[in-house]
Amino acid sequence: MVPRESQLVELVDVDGTAVGSCTVAEAHAAPGRLHRAFSVMILDELGRVLVQRRAVEKTRFALRWANACCGHPAPGETLFGAAAQRLVEEIGVKNVTLGDAGVYLYRAEDPRTGRVEHEFDHVVVGRVPVDSPLDVDPAEVADVRWVAPDRLRADVAENPDRFAPWLGGVIAVATEAAGRLPEAAGLALP
Repeated sequence: MVPRESQLVELVDVDGTAVGSCTVAEAHAAPGRLHRAFSVMILDELGRVLVQRRAVEKTRFALRWANACCGHPAPGETLFGAAAQRLVEEIGVKNVTLGDAGVYLYRAEDPRTGRVEHEFDHVVVGRVPVDSPLDVDPAEVADVRWVAPDRLRADVAENPDRFAPWLGGVIAVATEAAGRLPEAAGLALP
């Protein structure tokens, strides 16, 4: 298997049109190259959101809390295929129907490593049964927890340095989609 930092990502323009490719490492070297990514939000039947604490080995934003998983589709790979594969690899979630909530464009520099996230981020949502089994890969994930969406929003607002810098935008996109995607319905505030 090709090491993750050596895998190819799809470079895009601000409209999401593919303009080339490079390795994960090259895309995240300062000043950062805009590339396609995805962030998966998973909810259970109680409307709780699954969040993960990124492993210490992560080259970007290690030990920060983030959504269920993130990744990059390889050039020519389908978004949902790549997202489903990462869900299995990182947290062991299988057989989940995913919906496209929208796109979040952001740029953030990791103050610890100097690596840069500059992503055309497709926010993907899915719903799983309560008590769905998780099989966490410790090389990717330090911890997981289920949290109520309103508590998560408050935590991100009160303690932004504990969370991945993209999480607030991902939550906003998923919340906006809550009215049109059954998978995201639990993200709407009462």
